Amino acid sequence: MKAKVYITLKPGLLDAQGKTIKSALETLGFKGVADVRMGKFVELTLNHGSASGAKRDVERMCKKLLANPVIETYRVDVQK
Repeated sequence: MKAKVYITLKPGLLDAQGKTIKSALETLGFKGVADVRMGKFVELTLNHGSASGAKRDVERMCKKLLANPVIETYRVDVQK
């Protein structure tokens, strides 16, 4: 079973890395980019009996280690 975790800064927080990438894209001639938000992607391979149990465990992993809940949001997708 695979779990995919997408982690981004909470809306409204300055994404300095995203701003830098947007500026670089404009310098390279890509003028149509309105905004860039940078984030993290984590893929976990799990030995778990159920998708709901796996999602629950990954949610706990995010809260304890993978994401900073003060400044980041995350989304968990579990696939068999």
